[in-house]
Amino acid sequence: MAPRRISVSETSRPVLPRHARLKFDETRQRWVILAPERVLAPDEIAVEILQLCDGARDVAAIIDALAVRYTADRAEIGRDVVAMLQDLADKGFLTEARETTP
Repeated sequence: MAPRRISVSETSRPVLPRHARLKFDETRQRWVILAPERVLAPDEIAVEILQLCDGARDVAAIIDALAVRYTADRAEIGRDVVAMLQDLADKGFLTEARETTP
């Protein structure tokens, strides 16, 4: 089954699809997203955002956490986070978390 593409908003709960992993690459000495036949090397801020994309938090919670951590304007961070996550989703590196039933 192909990962579901998403339109990222503050209510989205993004997560890496099953075929992709965020991993620290010892050889490159940097974080990478590994996917079949593809490797993406996100910058430090993108890595921090991706580490918060656990499928439990929505984008609004991620933005709130970053705004507090960096004592920055929430609206500005929000625009940047949504744009970055949408770019990754468009490239197939993010999908929407599925609802789980207990």
